[in-house]
Amino acid sequence: MDLAVAGPPSLKDERVAQCVVDALRYGERELGLYELRAWVLMVNHVHILIYPKASLSRITKAIKGFSARQTNAILGRTGEPFWQDESYDHWVRGAEEEARIVRYIEENPVVVGLVERAEDWRWSSAFGRGE
Repeated sequence: MDLAVAGPPSLKDERVAQCVVDALRYGERELGLYELRAWVLMVNHVHILIYPKASLSRITKAIKGFSARQTNAILGRTGEPFWQDESYDHWVRGAEEEARIVRYIEENPVVVGLVERAEDWRWSSAFGRGE
């Protein structure tokens, strides 16, 4: 999917992208649902790695619900789903696997040619690192 050209590229809109980032941070800082370890917004999907402090269904509902309402308002849409119903989740089973997943997430924009360095992608937990 990282190389996908299908699917709505709504996250290309910086207002929408910022809304999703705000939702991710809100879920962590204000709601205390998780600790956000790594994340990246691509043009048509999002990857996150979290340390959950609540059920996955509650976390997903909070992130998707808040961001869908806000993004649909930004895009002037009503009654349309913003996110797909399904999501993919995976339990991380150790430090080595976690490090691999963080690299995978943060290197996504590099792999698809959006930037040369992960630190240059504004919509990522890697942004600005190493400067």
